[in-house]
Amino acid sequence: MKVLVLGGTHHVGRAAVETALERGHDVVTLNRGVSGVTSPEVDARHADRLDPDAVARVLGDDEFDLVVDTWSHAPVAVRDSARLLSGRAGYYGYVSSRSVYQWPPPLGLDESAPVVAADPAGTDPDDYAAAKRGGELAVQQEFDGPAGFLRAGLILGPYENVGRLPFWLTRIARGGRVPAPGPHGRPLQLIDARDLAAWVLDHRPTGELNTVSVPGHTTIGEVLEECVRVTGADAELVWLTPEVIEVSGVQPWTELPIWTPPTGELAALHDCDVSAAYAAGLVCRPAIETVADTWAWLEREGVPDPATTRAGTGMDEAVEQRLWDAAGR
Repeated sequence: MKVLVLGGTHHVGRAAVETALERGHDVVTLNRGVSGVTSPEVDARHADRLDPDAVARVLGDDEFDLVVDTWSHAPVAVRDSARLLSGRAGYYGYVSSRSVYQWPPPLGLDESAPVVAADPAGTDPDDYAAAKRGGELAVQQEFDGPAGFLRAGLILGPYENVGRLPFWLTRIARGGRVPAPGPHGRPLQLIDARDLAAWVLDHRPTGELNTVSVPGHTTIGEVLEECVRVTGADAELVWLTPEVIEVSGVQPWTELPIWTPPTGELAALHDCDVSAAYAAGLVCRPAIETVADTWAWLEREGVPDPATTRAGTGMDEAVEQRLWDAAGR
C-alpha cells in the first residue's frame, strides 16, 4: 500500500509513519522539512502546506491508497490538500479533535453533540477548535472518496511533543516529593498515538468518530505509579484532593497535565462515548505500555526541544509550591 502522511515528523504523524513502515507499506511524507525526525526509509517531500502550488509540484501526479493528515492550523491548508488529492487517493484520514464540540462538553458525549462554527477556507491558525472543525468540513467538501474524521481525545505515547506525559516522567525522575492530583482512582480516557495510527491504516474508519479509549481505561494512580516504576526514581507521590488543588489555583489539564477533577466542566474530557470507534475496530493498548515506551523514547532521544512543545504545559517550582502551600505540607 502507498501511504501519504501529511506531516510525519512529530507525534501522531511520526507514529503513523513508523506503523506504516512496520507493515511494509511505501510511505511518502510531506512537510516543510525544518523540524522533527524523518526516517531514511520514507520518500520525504518538502513544501509549505499553505502554498498549494508548492504542494502540487512536490506530489506531482502520484496516487495513494491512503492519506493521513494531522494538520491543526488554518483549515485552508486541509481544503487545498483534499482538493488536490481527490480522485488520487483511496481514503483520507483526518486527525481531528474532540475540541470541535461546543463547550462545555457533557458527560457521555457522542458524535451527535453540537460542534463549533468553522470555515473550511479559514486562515486563522490560532482557534484550535475552529481549525479542526474547519479541517473536517474541508475534507467533506473537497475529497471525493471515503474519509474518517478522527476526533481524538488525549493522545499520549512516544514522540509526544505537547509535553503531558513527558512532564510527569521527567518530574518524577528528579525524585523527592511529587504532588499527585487525586483521587488515586480517578478514571482516565486516552489513546496511544500508535494505536490511532494502526487503526487508520488497518481499518480505514469512516465518518466522525470519537477516537480515544473507553472511560476508565486506566487511572491517574496507575499512570503516575508506572512513571515511578519505569524511571526507577526515588520519588514519593503525595496524593492531593481535588478540593486542595482548587484552593491552590493550579490549573487541571495544563499545569497538571492529563488530570482533570472528577466534577465540573473539565470532567467530560475523560468521559465520552466511544462505542462507534470500537465498533469500527479501535483497540487501545494498556496504559502502562504507553508510559514505559514513552520513557524509553525520552531516554533515547531526550526531552523534545522546547521550541516544538506546547507552552504552559506542566508545573514549574513556583506552581508546585502553591500546591504544597494549599495542602499545608
